[in-house]
Amino acid sequence: MNNSKIDFLAIGDIVIDAFIKLKEAEIEVENGVTMLEMRFGEKLPYESVKVVKAVGNAPNASVSAARLGLHSAVMTHVGDDDFGKECLDALTEQGVDTSLVTTEEGKTTNYHYVLSFQAERTILIKHEEYSYDLKKQVQEVVPSWVYFSSVGENSMQYHQDIAAWVKEHGINMAFQPGTFQINLGPEKLKNVYEATEIFFCNVEEAQKILDTEETDVKVLMKNIHAFGPKIVCVTDGPDGAYAYDSYTDQYWFHPIYPDPKPPVERTGAGDSFSSTFTAAIAAGKSVEEALSWGPINSMNVVQYIGAQEGLLTKEQLEDFLRNKPEHYVAQKI
Repeated sequence: MNNSKIDFLAIGDIVIDAFIKLKEAEIEVENGVTMLEMRFGEKLPYESVKVVKAVGNAPNASVSAARLGLHSAVMTHVGDDDFGKECLDALTEQGVDTSLVTTEEGKTTNYHYVLSFQAERTILIKHEEYSYDLKKQVQEVVPSWVYFSSVGENSMQYHQDIAAWVKEHGINMAFQPGTFQINLGPEKLKNVYEATEIFFCNVEEAQKILDTEETDVKVLMKNIHAFGPKIVCVTDGPDGAYAYDSYTDQYWFHPIYPDPKPPVERTGAGDSFSSTFTAAIAAGKSVEEALSWGPINSMNVVQYIGAQEGLLTKEQLEDFLRNKPEHYVAQKI
C-alpha cells in the first residue's frame, strides 16, 4: 500500500486477547456495581480459551476500515517478541498497512486476559510503556482520516503532538477515547477535543467526561460539542445510538439492528460502530447514513468471539441495509 494514499490511519495501542470462557461464576450487584464472583483459592474449570491477535480499539478500527474498502493503516507499538510478530502478520492478513508500526527493542507486546461470562466480559489488562514519538513514526504521511483511540498513560505529549499534526495538515480526526483518556477529562486534552471532527463515547462515558448525572443524551452531546468536536456520537447499548451534527444543528437517534440470535460476546461492539461510522463519513456519506452503517457491524461482531471476526465487507453491510427492517431508520430528535 502506498503510504501517501492512506485513507484511514488508526492510532492506538495493540494487544493480544486471550478469551477465557468461564464455566462457573456468579454475578452480584454490590452498591450499584455489578461484580463477577468466583470461588477463591480453588481450581475452577473453564469452558474454552481462544487467543485473538492484533486487537485493541485502533487495530480493530483499522481492520474494520480495510474490510469496508478503505486504504487502511495502523500506527502502534509492539515488542520485539513473538507476540509482536504475530500481531503484524495478523494485520497484514487483514489487508492493513503495518509500515507505521514501531517495534521496540526490549519491550513486550501487550497481552490481556478476557474473562467471558454470559455475553459480557471482564478484562485483566497490563500496558507496556512504549516510547511515543509521533515525528519518528509519521514520517511524511498525511492520511485523509486519523482515528485516534486508547494509548498508554505515558503519552501526554503524544496527544498534543497528534492534535498539532492534524491541525497543521488539515487531517480529519475521529477520537474515541479509552479509559485513561476519559479519566483525564476534556481540559487536559483541550487541544485534542478542539482538533476532533467526530467524537465517540457511550452514555456513561459522556457523563464521566462531563462530570454530570445528566441523562438527556441531547444535552450530553451538546456539552461535548462545546469542547470542539464537530460531530458527536453517543451510544447507549441495546437502546441505540445518537449523533449531533453541528454543521446542520441536527440531532439524530438510530435503533440497533436486530440480533439474529443472542450475542456471543460483546467485545468490540463500540469499536465496530465508531470505525464504521467514520468509514461511512470518509466515503462521503451523511451523518444520517453513517448512523445506519454503524449498528450493522456492531450487530454482526457480537455474534463472534473477539472484536474482528464478525466485521463486514462493504458488500455484506450493504446487503443488510437492503434487507433492513422497516423501523431501522435514523430519526430526528
